[in-house]
Amino acid sequence: MRDATTMELRSVASRPEHDGSTRVELSTADLPVVCRYFAASSGEAAIVWVFGAGGGWGGPAGGLYPRIGQKMVPEGVSSLEVAYRYPGRLEPCVLDVLLALEWLATVGRTRVVLVGHSFGGAVVISAAALSDYVVAVAALSSQSFGAQLIAELKGKPVLLAHGEADEILPDRCSRDLYRMASEPKKLILYPGCRHGLDQCMEQLDQDLYHWLSDVLTFSQPAP
Repeated sequence: MRDATTMELRSVASRPEHDGSTRVELSTADLPVVCRYFAASSGEAAIVWVFGAGGGWGGPAGGLYPRIGQKMVPEGVSSLEVAYRYPGRLEPCVLDVLLALEWLATVGRTRVVLVGHSFGGAVVISAAALSDYVVAVAALSSQSFGAQLIAELKGKPVLLAHGEADEILPDRCSRDLYRMASEPKKLILYPGCRHGLDQCMEQLDQDLYHWLSDVLTFSQPAP
């Protein structure tokens, strides 16, 4: 992982979408990295959201990513969802996130929080250890495999959130990662909540929003 930390950005294409976002395609020597971007009008902060091993859009908990991301935009925090070129392959997915971070820097977004679900937890933890643009990382229902770089996130706040009834990845994964992580760190376990986090959606919205507020130092009433 340490040896493959860059990928050349050859060009950028964008077009507006009906939902108010911008589709951004980051061209590489291979397939493009396709992103959905909600741009704030000012500020240096952004959130990058990534998905599980299946890729796709929307995130866990009934579309958590666009739901919370769009609430951040009026506060000067842009939101970028990243679709993997090769879902389920850790190293290429980490490279996708690193390329997205490089592009965000070209548009002035240099203070970035990474959020990933399931397999995406390992992706964001790894990318956070490899990029100075990342100020904090949140891993939701995360796997522990491939996430060993969490021990190197010294000084970067870490949030780990997991359902205690997760039928795919036991909450032990997040508890193990929590033990490996340095302060500042936070672990939230949701009783009765499964892997997709639908059962604890409202509480997760509040918890994630408040945590993002803290690490990005802005205040807003909880959703």
